[in-house]
Parts: sequence; structure tokens; C-alpha cells
Amino acid sequence: MHNKITRIPLIMLAGLAVIYVSACSPRIATRGNAPEPEQLEQITVGESTKGDVTDILGSPSTVAAFDENVWLYISKTTETVAFFEPETVQQKVVLISFDAANRVEILSQYDLEDGKPVIPTDRVTPTAGREMTILQQLFGNLGRFSEGK
Repeated sequence: MHNKITRIPLIMLAGLAVIYVSACSPRIATRGNAPEPEQLEQITVGESTKGDVTDILGSPSTVAAFDENVWLYISKTTETVAFFEPETVQQKVVLISFDAANRVEILSQYDLEDGKPVIPTDRVTPTAGREMTILQQLFGNLGRFSEGK
């Protein structure tokens, strides 16, 4: 009987240790379309067409906003430990630009080190008019209603 009583706390302690270790192991998430190097070798600058690229790599992750002849294949791998913010551990961007004849003109690859941080500005765009308090907004139209004819 005494042996059974000492085993229960040890089992509970082992269970807590497993939960603790599993909670601290990183969660890895991969998003996007990351072409394999073998696939990129099949694309020839000056020869491959949009159709060839689509057959080899599939649809692009995005098309450039101002030039439909620039395709981007983007992938990103993040690692999250416990409750901390996710950290980007790998990022790949494959840029394919096509010429007027829809043939590959540029094939470039970029990774995490090539990226540049974008810092948003804290400036505020001024607007015409005046700022109103909540009470002015709520009661500002009282007495302004006219009878419709």
C-alpha cells in the first residue's frame, strides 16, 4: 500500500514534466509557395514562357501591383516558442519578370537577409474641419431638423 502511494506523486510529476517540455518546444509554421531549386533550374531566361513557369511552379503567390509581368513566389517559415511572438526563421522570394513576348526576362531569388524593415510613420494626415467632442456629435443636430414638405 505504501508503495502505491509514493508512485502516484511520481507519475504526476512525470506528467507535469512532459507538459512543461512540450509547451516550450517551438511550433514551426510554413506558409507560401517555395519553389524547389530543381524546379527553378528548369526555367530558362529568354526561352521559358508564362505557361512554362505556371506548369513548373504553379500560380504565383502574387503579381506585382503595377506590372502584371512581374510574378512573385513567396514563402516564409516562422517559429513560435510558448507564448512569445513568432520569429521569422526563413523567408524566400522568387521574382520572375517577363518581357513583352511573355518570355522570362529576369529570374531572381531573395532571402531573409535581403529584406529591409519598413517603419511606419507616426505622422497624422490633417483633415479639413474641426474636431468635435462626443457630446457635440451626439447633441449637435438637435434643433436642426426641419419639417419636410
